[in-house]
Amino acid sequence: MQIGMMGLGRMGANMVRRLLRAGHECVVYDINPQSVAALVADGAVGAASMEEFVGKLARPRAAWLMLPAAITGRIVDQLAGLMEDGDTIIDGGNSNYRDAVDQAAKLSGKGLAYVDVGTSGGVWGLERGYCLMIGGPDEAVKRLDPVFAALAPGADAGDRPDPGAPTGAHPDKTAGTAPFGYLHCGPSGAGHFVKMVHNGIEYGLMAAYAEGMNILKAANAGKQKRAADAETTPLDEPRYYQFDIDLPAVAEVWRPGSVIGSWLLDLTADALKQDAELSQFGGRVSDSGEGRWTLKAAIDTGVPAPVLSSALFDRFSSQGESAFADKLLSAMRYAFGGHLEKPKA
Repeated sequence: MQIGMMGLGRMGANMVRRLLRAGHECVVYDINPQSVAALVADGAVGAASMEEFVGKLARPRAAWLMLPAAITGRIVDQLAGLMEDGDTIIDGGNSNYRDAVDQAAKLSGKGLAYVDVGTSGGVWGLERGYCLMIGGPDEAVKRLDPVFAALAPGADAGDRPDPGAPTGAHPDKTAGTAPFGYLHCGPSGAGHFVKMVHNGIEYGLMAAYAEGMNILKAANAGKQKRAADAETTPLDEPRYYQFDIDLPAVAEVWRPGSVIGSWLLDLTADALKQDAELSQFGGRVSDSGEGRWTLKAAIDTGVPAPVLSSALFDRFSSQGESAFADKLLSAMRYAFGGHLEKPKA
């Protein structure tokens, strides 16, 4: 099947390579000519402009965008102006699901289908495949099934379709594509909504691993010399905190068989193995929007989400957004009790 790919960054380029490996024809465009040239060398058809990109796509066209959310809407509008009735635009970036709902309504009046695909897999997707959470009209999604199937991880032999199935049996695709790593979640907007919550959960999982490892790192606090002054809480019973825990080894032993084993833990173990002190990182943790949108949905629908909200607010603190509040706390302590602020460790 032919597919166009616009936005050839870390994920977009590897998605093209995975599609090429599966025998699909890929027309590619990016504002960086070197990115286009690299994929042409791998077998893709290059385009030097958006007009040429659309012109090289056979009708009914399918153009997949892997762009930052901040510019996706503008590019979709430009692309839609070049496309024709029956064509499909696919947004595989981390766009707000509300934008997908609105874009789909706007483009349907022009006879264009809009498919939103929450795409998870990161830089490892070329080999592992991509988890695809799809929203859009049934006909367009069905037509794109060969593309989704090629990008997704697929079902391994031994993945049982139900608890009673024999070992080595493949799931039955007619019963649904979820075991194969892709799912049509509903109408336009549903794909990005599911991906949004996926990323909110990701924030919580990452925070849990980070906080747990930090507690293990502090397990030798009883060996450390502590200041004896009014500004330092004494450590209660230091004999119980005499453990020098090998963090890389703990992360490794948790991987096989542990109930908290996961791909995120695999990546954590690898990072700690390379540098147990994580010296190349400063600790500023970015958030790209999905965590905020997840909490807004939780608030709008009245669903409690204390873990996800705590994880998001912790990221804000890491970005320095708590600095003024922290200064004000010190100012108040000094004002009512003359407490002098101690320097940070």
